[in-house]
Amino acid sequence: MTDLTSLTLAEARDGLATKSFTSVELTDAHLQAMERARVLNAYVLETPEQARAMARAADDKIAKGEGGPLGGIPLGIKDLFATKGVRTTACSKILDDFKPTYESTVTSQLWRDGAVLLGKLNNDEFAMGSSNETSCFGPVVNPWRRNGSDTKLVPGGSSGGSASAVAAGLCLGATGTDTGGSIRQPAAFAGIVGIKPTYGRCSRWGVVAFASSLDQAGPFARTVRDSAILLRSMAGHDPKDTTSVNREVPDYEAAVGRSIKGLKIGIPKEYRLDGMPAEIEKLWTQGAEWLKAAGAELVEVSLPHTKYALPAYYIVAPAEASSNLARYDGVRYGARVPGNNIVEMYENTRAAGFGAEVRRRVMIGTYVLSAGYYDAYYLRAQKVRTLIKKDFEDCFANGVHAILTPATPSAAFGIGEKAGADPVEMYLNDIFTVTVNMAGLPGIAVPAGKDAQGLPLGLQLIGRPFDEETLFSAGEVIEQAAGRFTPAKWWE
Repeated sequence: MTDLTSLTLAEARDGLATKSFTSVELTDAHLQAMERARVLNAYVLETPEQARAMARAADDKIAKGEGGPLGGIPLGIKDLFATKGVRTTACSKILDDFKPTYESTVTSQLWRDGAVLLGKLNNDEFAMGSSNETSCFGPVVNPWRRNGSDTKLVPGGSSGGSASAVAAGLCLGATGTDTGGSIRQPAAFAGIVGIKPTYGRCSRWGVVAFASSLDQAGPFARTVRDSAILLRSMAGHDPKDTTSVNREVPDYEAAVGRSIKGLKIGIPKEYRLDGMPAEIEKLWTQGAEWLKAAGAELVEVSLPHTKYALPAYYIVAPAEASSNLARYDGVRYGARVPGNNIVEMYENTRAAGFGAEVRRRVMIGTYVLSAGYYDAYYLRAQKVRTLIKKDFEDCFANGVHAILTPATPSAAFGIGEKAGADPVEMYLNDIFTVTVNMAGLPGIAVPAGKDAQGLPLGLQLIGRPFDEETLFSAGEVIEQAAGRFTPAKWWE
């Protein structure tokens, strides 16, 4: 039998349907792979008993012909999604041993469709980070290594555990959240596919909030087809989330392999940054050529407010974070550090519970929302956000179907190389991704090549609102041309 952990999700689904193996066998193979790969620190909680029970139930349903779209498929869940009775911490000490009494809408839909929970995946604390080094459980290690080096690399953030686990074969797919690039950047660093859907496409209910007007859940997978399969189960209207959009979820998988002949692909001149590495520039040009060869028309477009996206994002996101994180006060759930009075208890709890990056962002956010500064910072940033959104609307109004950009300004860097010294250098990792969140658009990162040191590099496609299908079609063209990337298993 082939190594079950090397299958794509679609191959595993077909194997289960033809009874080539059972969900229990598939799940056990992944649980064993997880045990062998603990050095990657991708999982913060493994749930083997629950996984095997869910796999047995899935096998019973498959035997009756009631398997569901994800029947028997083992998945990893980012530790930002509430899982009923299973510890959910957002990788922060302040949530301690919190076990939700409810299930997030996204994960409940995955279980409804027959998926199996392998465990909870590491992430940056409260999803604040671009390298997965701010987690209270320690940094995640990227399964990729530079040629001839054993330096441990970051998997990107905040969904680093999800990206690392999918790339290393520790699950067939994973959930992530994307507030400023936290699905697309780790996917690019790990040589896998990650899609941030349109804002409102997946419910935010039961997902620990970072910045509510930017957060969006989405899938990680090894192929474009696998991510399309997962998104169909994750997406859908949820009356419990007022920002959830009530429109039909298309069959995303049907878009994979669809011709892109006649599509207009925009190449934004503002993304050509000073000092951009030659290999990123080359990759971008190569990606454009692949799309052109498949029948797409390339057009230069302008997104003039791109240069303001990062500063505006780092006002809007911390402001919303400072508001959302006010609820972590030691009163009703999570960690509590006693004090002489209630104010002291709040202060002690938050000082002990939040890590340095979270404290930094809460303080920035509280400052920009304070009296006298709200108009100067937050309100102005929201106006810039409107202009960024209008740039994209103008492009799409001129007939552009999707926009091609690099996913990241570089390949994965070493653990500790950028953390701590200058947070701004870390924030620059999101330079190509934050505009998409500011405008609420869908974006997909697809592996497209490798750098000189053998590390994967990704390209990003940005789509029209609720037109994820075009991203899957165009993304598959890049995937077919570039081929798939798998890291050597140095950890086993």
